[in-house]
Amino acid sequence: MKIIIAGAGEVGFHLAKLLSYESQDITLIDTDKEKLSYADNHLDIRVLRGDATSIQVLNDAQVDGSDLVIGVTASETTNLTLCLLAKQLGCKRTMARISNTEFMDNRETIKFEELGIDELISPERLAAMEIQLMLNQSAFNDTYEFEGGLLTMFGVILPRTAPFVGKMVKEAARIFPELHFMPIALQRMGTQYTLIPRGDTVFKEGDQVYFITSDKGVEELYKLTGMQKQEIKNVMILGGSKVGFKTARDLCGKKFNVKLIEKSKEKAFDIADELPHALVINGDGRNVELLDEESLDSMDAFIAVTGNSETNIMSCLVAKNKKVKKTIALVENMDYFQLSHSIGVDTLINKKLLAANSIFRYIRKGEVLALTRLNNLNAEILEFEVKATSLVNGEIIRELNFPREASIGGVIRNGEGIIALGDFRITEGDKVVVCCLPKAIPKIEKLFL
Repeated sequence: MKIIIAGAGEVGFHLAKLLSYESQDITLIDTDKEKLSYADNHLDIRVLRGDATSIQVLNDAQVDGSDLVIGVTASETTNLTLCLLAKQLGCKRTMARISNTEFMDNRETIKFEELGIDELISPERLAAMEIQLMLNQSAFNDTYEFEGGLLTMFGVILPRTAPFVGKMVKEAARIFPELHFMPIALQRMGTQYTLIPRGDTVFKEGDQVYFITSDKGVEELYKLTGMQKQEIKNVMILGGSKVGFKTARDLCGKKFNVKLIEKSKEKAFDIADELPHALVINGDGRNVELLDEESLDSMDAFIAVTGNSETNIMSCLVAKNKKVKKTIALVENMDYFQLSHSIGVDTLINKKLLAANSIFRYIRKGEVLALTRLNNLNAEILEFEVKATSLVNGEIIRELNFPREASIGGVIRNGEGIIALGDFRITEGDKVVVCCLPKAIPKIEKLFL
C-alpha cells in the first residue's frame, strides 16, 4: 500500500516504523527538519518537508495515487484539513487524529465521510476506554473486547497457585469440559519469545498468557488462573491531562468515587468546575505525604496519567506499596513495556500503541473488523469477517491449512461468542478472531480474502 503520514511526532514516527517493517510504501510529511532527518536516518521511508495542507506538497507526495492518508500532527485543524484535501486530490481513504471528542460523539449528525474524512482517531479517548476496561476486569493486566464483549481477550501472569501450572494445554482443558476459553499467546518469564500455544504446550509459573473467552468463560478463567475478582469503587487519578479528565468524567458517570490530583492550580479549578462529582485536589502527586493525606491506602485503584512516564511509574509503585489493588500508568516510552512485569505496575498504557492498533486494521488485507497488538508480545489479534469468497468459508477448522504460528481464538455468529474447537465449521458472515505471529500474517490474510 502507498501510505502518506502527516506528522513526524511520537504517533507518526511509531506508525511509520511499524509500517516500514512490513515493506509498505511510506511517505512522512512534517515541517520539522530535525524530526524528518531522524526518521530518514532510522527508517526505510521517504520523507518530505513542508506543510501537510499545502496542495503542492501533497502533489509532491503523489497523493493522487495513495491508498491511505493519515493525519497525526499536533494540530487537529491541520489533520482535518489534510484529509479534506487528500480526498479531493484522489486519495482512496483518509484518517485524522483529533483531540476534541465532540466530533466522535456527533458522528451521526456531522457526516464526516461526506466531507472526505473516513475515520477519526483520538488516542486520548482510546486510552480512557482502555483504563475503564482494565478497571472492569481488575485481576487481569491486559484486555480487549470484540463486538462489545461477545468475545474478550484477557492477559494474565500465571501465579504459582494457578491450578494448571505444570500442566499441558490439553490437560488444563479437561478441568472444565464445557470449554469457554482458549489460550492464544504465551510469553515465558524473562524472555522476549512469543509462543502460540498448542495442546502439548506446558503452562509455567510466571508465564504471561493471553486468553480469548466468551462471557460464560470469565468466571472459569478467574478460577483457572487463581486470580481474585476485585470490586473497584474508589479511584485516585494523578494528572488532569486529557486522558485524566476523560477518565475521571467517564468514571463519575458510572458512579465511581473519583479523586483527581492536578499540579496546576488553574487547571485544577477548571476541572473542578466541569466535574462536580469528582473531588479535585490541587497538589503535587509526587509528594508521598499528600497521597497519604488523601487516603491513598483506602483506594481500590490508582491511575497515573501525567505527561511524565517516570512520575507515573514511580507514583504507581508508591500506590502498590500502600496495597492498592490496581495500578495503571500511562507511559510514552515503548521500551518500558519490556520491563512492565518486573517493575511492579499492574498495567502500562501507551497512546501510540493504541492509536497504531486502530489504524492498522485498515492496512491489513481481508475484511478486518478489529485489531490489537499485544503489549510487549510480537503478535497480533485480528477479527476477520468471512466472505463468500474466503478460503475458510464452509471449512472445518482442523482441516484448514492453518499455519502453526497462528490460532483461532473464537468465532462470533448471530450475536453470540463461540470458542471454536477443531470440529467447528466456519461459514459466511462469521467473525473470526485470530492470533498470529508476524510471519504468519500474509498466509492468514489470504485465507480471509
